[in-house]
Amino acid sequence: MTLLLQGKTALVTGGTAGIGLAAAQRIAAEGAHVFLTGRTQANIDAAVASIGFSATGIRSDITDFDDLDALVDAITAHGHGLDVVFANAGGGEFAALADVTPQHFLDTFTRNVGGTLFTIQKVLPILNPGASIVLSGSTSASNGTPSFGVYAASKAAIRSFGRTWAAELVSRDIRVNTLVPGPVQTPGLAGLAPAGEEQALLDDIASAIPMRRLGRPDEIASAVVFLASDQSSYMTGAELFIDGGEVQI
Repeated sequence: MTLLLQGKTALVTGGTAGIGLAAAQRIAAEGAHVFLTGRTQANIDAAVASIGFSATGIRSDITDFDDLDALVDAITAHGHGLDVVFANAGGGEFAALADVTPQHFLDTFTRNVGGTLFTIQKVLPILNPGASIVLSGSTSASNGTPSFGVYAASKAAIRSFGRTWAAELVSRDIRVNTLVPGPVQTPGLAGLAPAGEEQALLDDIASAIPMRRLGRPDEIASAVVFLASDQSSYMTGAELFIDGGEVQI
């Protein structure tokens, strides 16, 4: 069986849980060596253990320039450059318009927009010709979800980055695409609910999806591999929805 990412080197930020972990596991299973990042060492160690020798875990915060520099140094020392980047790290919280604070806005945009921007900027020198960058979008950028406006706006910025960076990097034969998951069964999604109300939130979200269920992390990971591999060799600047029909129907 031909592995889709045989001999490649990949980076998955936020790779210790949920979509990021599933993507790191699948990328490694397809033959790549994957560098995964997180902010908690115990979670990093567990993620690496679940993958094995094909993974290197690095404690790194995408909002910290020193951490990003150290991450690039570690990938450079590996000696093969970088063929795949899945810029997955990020997050958000609910806040209605009347309740948005400057700190909430800054935290969300620093993490989701600034963190993605400077992660990609820092790895540019080590990207190999033919590399694939996969940005993590959200259906929230296409919907009007009450109390989720700041997060949605940050993901709309990611979609815009995807178009611009695709145009800028095409001369280097580097592709940039934005992956747009719908609601997925992850700790991050459940964590949006108050304690004790997690399942009620998940059930309510699932009821609004045409397929009447949440996505699974492995389903999103399959799409990451598609965009990372030569199976999507004629795609750049695109937005790929894996959303159970949420935005499409």
